[in-house]
Formats: sequence, C-alpha cells, structure tokens
Amino acid sequence: MERYICIHGHFYQPPRENAWLEYVEWQNSAYPYHDWNERVTAECYMPNTSSRILDKDGFIDRLVSNYAKISFDFGPTLLDWLEGNNPDVYRAIIEADRQSRQNFSGHGSAMAQAYNHIIMPLANHRDRYSQVVWGIRDFEHRFGRKPEGMWLPETAVDLETLDIMAGLGIKFTVLAPHQAGRVRRIGARDWRDVRHAAIDPTRAYVINLPSKRKINVFFYDGPISSAVAFEDLLKNGDVFAKRLTGAFSDKRDHPQLVNIATDGETYGHHHRFADMALAFAIHDIETGGTAKVTNYGEFLEKYPPDYEAEIIEKTSWSCVHGVDRWWSACGDATGSGNHPDWNQKWRTPLRNAMDWLRDTLAPHYEEKARLLLKDPWAARDGYIDVILDRSRESVAKFFGKYAARELNHDERITTLKLLELQRHAMLMYTSCGWYFDELSRPEPVQVIQYAGRVVQLAEDLFGGDVEESFLKILEQAKSNIPEQGDGRRIYEHLVRPAIIEAKVSGSHDEQRQALGEILESAMSGMEKSFRPLFEHLFPPARFSAELGGPVPHAFHSIEALIINSELHRIVKGYPVDAAKVRDLIDTAGKWQIVIDGEGIGYDLKINLEKMMAALAAGPGELDSLKRLGAAVKLARSLPFPVDLWKVQNLYWDMLSTAYPEFQRKAGQNDKQAKAWVEAFAALGKDLSMRVG
Repeated sequence: MERYICIHGHFYQPPRENAWLEYVEWQNSAYPYHDWNERVTAECYMPNTSSRILDKDGFIDRLVSNYAKISFDFGPTLLDWLEGNNPDVYRAIIEADRQSRQNFSGHGSAMAQAYNHIIMPLANHRDRYSQVVWGIRDFEHRFGRKPEGMWLPETAVDLETLDIMAGLGIKFTVLAPHQAGRVRRIGARDWRDVRHAAIDPTRAYVINLPSKRKINVFFYDGPISSAVAFEDLLKNGDVFAKRLTGAFSDKRDHPQLVNIATDGETYGHHHRFADMALAFAIHDIETGGTAKVTNYGEFLEKYPPDYEAEIIEKTSWSCVHGVDRWWSACGDATGSGNHPDWNQKWRTPLRNAMDWLRDTLAPHYEEKARLLLKDPWAARDGYIDVILDRSRESVAKFFGKYAARELNHDERITTLKLLELQRHAMLMYTSCGWYFDELSRPEPVQVIQYAGRVVQLAEDLFGGDVEESFLKILEQAKSNIPEQGDGRRIYEHLVRPAIIEAKVSGSHDEQRQALGEILESAMSGMEKSFRPLFEHLFPPARFSAELGGPVPHAFHSIEALIINSELHRIVKGYPVDAAKVRDLIDTAGKWQIVIDGEGIGYDLKINLEKMMAALAAGPGELDSLKRLGAAVKLARSLPFPVDLWKVQNLYWDMLSTAYPEFQRKAGQNDKQAKAWVEAFAALGKDLSMRVG
C-alpha cells in the first residue's frame, strides 16, 4: 500500500499593532530586535524560506524552501505585518505555495485561517461567519487561488463552525486525535468509539453535518506531533525522519498518511536550527524511497474518505478541558510555573466585558448603518476588501457595492468608523488574550486595547458613557499581581493613556526613539567622562585582578560600561577592527564581565549584511571582499552566535552570478581575478560553503 507523509506548520503570532497607530511599537522583551514579530521572523519565518541541507563535512550542500514541501497556514494578521515589514519573506511564502502546486499535483500547500484567531465555538454566529469569510478572502488576495483547507485557531471546533466553512467552499480542516468521538465505514450501521485519541490518524474522514453538507477532516498523529513540539526530536533530522517513517504499519490495508501538526514557530524559534532538521528529514524521506511527501489536498484527491467520523464539540488541541482555557479558570495556563498560587479567574469577567460590549453595540450599529448601507452585516463581511486595500479606488468600489445610496463625504467617514468599530470588536476576541496566566501580560492588554478602540468609536458614533459600563464589568477581572489591581486599573493605566497619546503625538515609537537617542547620548557622555579615569586606573586594577586581589565594584561597573560600549561601536564600524574586538573580549573574560553578546552579535550581523550586499552589488572590489572575509572570520570566532543567514544567501547567489566570470578570468592568468577567487573561496569556507 502507498505510504505518504504530510508535515503541517501553523504559523501565527498574536497581533501586536497599537490599536490607534496600526503598527507594532518597540518591545523591550524582544531585544535586540524591535519587536517579537521581527525576532520570530529572523529566527523562524525567514530561515524556512531558504533552509540549509549540509553535507557530511558540515558544508552547505543546498538551500531549500521548507514551505514548498510542507503543509502550512499563516495567520492573516501576521501575513499583513510581513507584507509591510519584510516583503522578501512574504514573497517567498507566496512563491512557496506556487511551487507546492507543482510538487503536489496542482494542490497548494497553504491553508487559510480564521481571520484573527478567535476561538470559534465561543463566538456568536455573525462573528464566526465573518471570520471564515475574511480568512478566505484574505487568502485569495494573497495566494491568488481559493483555499482548499482552513485551519481553526487552536483547532477549536464545533459543528456550526464546520458548517459555515463547508458552506463557503472549504473542503477540509485538521484536528487533534482526541477531538474525534466515533467512526464507522461509510455505509455501515455501527459506530466505533475512538475517544481518548484512539482514532487511526493515517486516513481522511468525512463529517456529515446537520445541514446535509459535508467536510473532510484529518486527525494528526498526536505522539509524534508532541515529540516535535516538546521533546528533542528536532535535534537530528535523521532521527526525525525515522520517527515519521516508523509510524507506518504493515497491519493497515489502506494507503497511509502519517501527518503531524505543530506550531510553525517550532521550526527555528522554539527550537534553534530546527528548520534544518525539517529540511534534512524531508530530503531524507524523498531520497530514501520509503514514503512520498505530500500535502492534504493531494492526498484527499487521490484517496477520498471511506470512513466517516463524528467530532467531540467544543474541544481544542491545547486545553484538556475543551475550550475552557479561553473563558474560565480551568487550570490550564502557560507561564505560571513559578507562580503556583496564581489563578485564571480573570478570564471570565474579561470575556463577559467583551461580550457585553459586542452585544450592546450591535443594535446601535445596525440602526445607524442601515441608513447608509444596504445590508450592515453583509457590508461588514465585504469590508475585508478595504482592509486589504485602503486605496481610494478600493474604498470607492466598496461603497459602490454596499452603500444604500450615494453618500456624501461625512456619511462615508461615518460608515468607515462603523466598520472599524466592527473590525476591532472582532480583534478584541483574539485568543491569545486568554491563553496565558496573568491579566496584565501583553496579550490580555492587547485585546483590552482593541476593546478601548471600540469604546472610543462607539462614544463618537452613538454618544453615551459606554466606557464606564464596560469598566464596571472589566474591574471584576482581578490581576494576580497586587500592584496591577484589576481590569479597570489596567485599562486606565495602559489603555487610556494610549488613546490620549495617539491623539496628541501620533506615535509612541517616535517618543521611544527620541528617548533612546537621549539615553544613548547620555551613555556616550558617561563613557567619555569615565574613560580617562578608567585608563589611568586600569593597569593597577588589572594587575590586582589577575593576582586574585580585590577590584572595587564601582570600577568593575565602569569597565563593563566601557567595554560593551566599545564593542558595540567597533562592530558597527567599517572596517571592523577584529584585533580590538578580540582584545576587549579577552579583557572581559579575565575580569568576569558579562558581555552583551546578543546585542553586539546583532550589530555585527547587520553590518555584515550591509557589507555583503555592497559586495554583491559591486563584486569587483577586492579590498571590500577581503575586509568582509576578515569580519566573517571574526564573527565565527566570537563566544556568542552571529546570524550569518543573509550573508550566506547572498554568497550563494554570487556563486552562480559573479563567481563564474572571475573564475574564467583567473583561468586566463588574470592576477587580480586570481586574488579575487582566492579571497572569495576563503570567505566561502568561513561561511561553510564550497566553491567550485
């Protein structure tokens, strides 16, 4: 019997945009990156566009797109951020879906996703419908085709949600094995109970819905998926491949699909270099001949279900209590390991406050929007086209389709405010707000911020004191941290100031940048002031330290400031003074000074990428090539990692563009070309790449 393997990655990050400014502000916890989107992109989304497969000697043998070989879904809000902030990665993801259609009989590997990751069984019908419509339309806009499958946030499922999906043309979804209730062969009378993950996950199943519609479901392999996400399976690509192929059974008499599903961030962010383990495993499986790599759409076309299944409603992949994690103190939490006394009682009033806001404002929305739009709720469903393209032409097309009559300028502004209110009324249900352990974490604050935007728009559009009524419910949500108080206090301290500052300044990030410049100037002044004293006292202090004698704490702190400042300055410079860097690191080691390796490594990475890009643009500069080679050699020798991913990619491109011409000239005894080829080969060796 035929044997197939499908690896699914659910790529998603909580939306982090300021609800008023519509962009992600600086996040300290993501240092040295600007924010967590940027950091996770560097660690995961970008590496998977061009992952490395190494040869037996550890040199890069080939670069491959993992996305083109796996099944994947990307959150629409994340793709929107990528499109604006890292268009190269965004384009590579879209291109990977096109390539996957060539790999898998015309079936693209990308799946759609419910728009902003709300827990669908806890949503009302209108929100569920809009989430599916927006998710499909966003997918069509980006990938240029209709989606075959749709990923449900947290795989949270019920029959109503599946029915909406089926009615809108979705063919399949993916669920956890413990979400299956019972199965039977199509046409048979008797059912077999498969609760507690007893289902055979190697085949597709059909779900017969109450509306008489049907939708197909794949149940992923639970043990292997868990090992990928939470164990050390991704430390070795060969072991990973063997674990996948080892899941086949000779006892099964049907074509088997071993399929796994995890957070996509597993491959590089949660597990460093796991993108390479994934790439190697896929390559090993493809060349080994034991199984064929596929995606869900291709397998479904080849082997339609001959079994039907019933799901266990209101279940998910990450809450053992069903979907309680997103509304109650069920005990499931992430991040509270060091706080066993914490509770999640805040979840219920947080959701109650959101539900009150949504349900109270819905009639007001209908009443006001009905004067302007043919169908207020159909217009909300269609508003995704404006979100995707806010050009004047797009907005005009929207009004031409949904306006009840010709609207004047003020009426159009009012209509757009009404629809923005509805957009934020869905964003405030983003699942991450309830997932973790504490009300004052960034994720709950983010959804409260969306609610604050709803409140602001509602009072502008309808009048009345919506905010106070909302806060009376929100204040019932109590933080585990006494200083944070409750939901009202968090709103007043973290959300209301954002509203005021957005009105006044237009940018928190601009303020942060200005503050950063002030602090950097102050630090530079401190360094200049302390340096003469440091240089005067350094010889005797160093002598004392090396003999095991005491060194004043104040002097130790000054040295840490000066050494780290100097290292940051040098690695940003051109050319990079490698000898000075090594001397400073050696000094820091002797004095047991903690180096800001992450920040210094980041600065050097950015500098190396600029140098490599300049070389690629003007490859004939031999001196530039030699300086780059010296800087890369330095990066390889440092006691902290320096990300050379982009540098390696650009070098790989030059192997097929600039290098052949220099090699040809070198073969004609061109001394300059010979020197260039030698320097280029030396650089390649330090980048783990072979030349020729």
